[in-house]
Amino acid sequence: IFAPIVKTAKSRAIWLGANLITAFIAASVIDIFKDTIEKVVALAVLMPIVASMGGVAGSQTLTLIIRNMAQDELFSNNLAWLTRREVAVGAINGCLWACVVAVATSILFNDMRLGLIIAAALVINLLTAALSGALLPNFLRSIGIDPAIAGTVVLTTITDVVGFLSFLGLATLFYA
Repeated sequence: IFAPIVKTAKSRAIWLGANLITAFIAASVIDIFKDTIEKVVALAVLMPIVASMGGVAGSQTLTLIIRNMAQDELFSNNLAWLTRREVAVGAINGCLWACVVAVATSILFNDMRLGLIIAAALVINLLTAALSGALLPNFLRSIGIDPAIAGTVVLTTITDVVGFLSFLGLATLFYA
């Protein structure tokens, strides 16, 4: 935190560049489903919800794990317990917010099927976010990468790709 500004900017710029590249990966996933999006335009309106919820949920877990690492409270004997705990939290929050989003989507778009599709995608993405947020910091550190700088880049790539694949994939199955 006390490094020179230019050095700090450079180390962060590298990961921002990596984020830009991975954003194109997420965009290419969306492109695969452009025919479905043309049929059901509401999907384009709702995609940010799936991505945002996954990103925030994963960032919460990621931050918790990194904080525990920084405080030397994360050990191999409690990582499995903490991972299971975070996945359980992800499941609870996934189900809670899936219900809210399903009802809101069904009412706003007058389409119960769309509400159920986004609900399922949200549960899938929040579970993925919790698991990724719990496991990424230790993995990144083990390969010599600072999880505080790179963790969110990798995490948001995972949650964006999984979120878009699950949401648009399910929509393609049910609207084909």
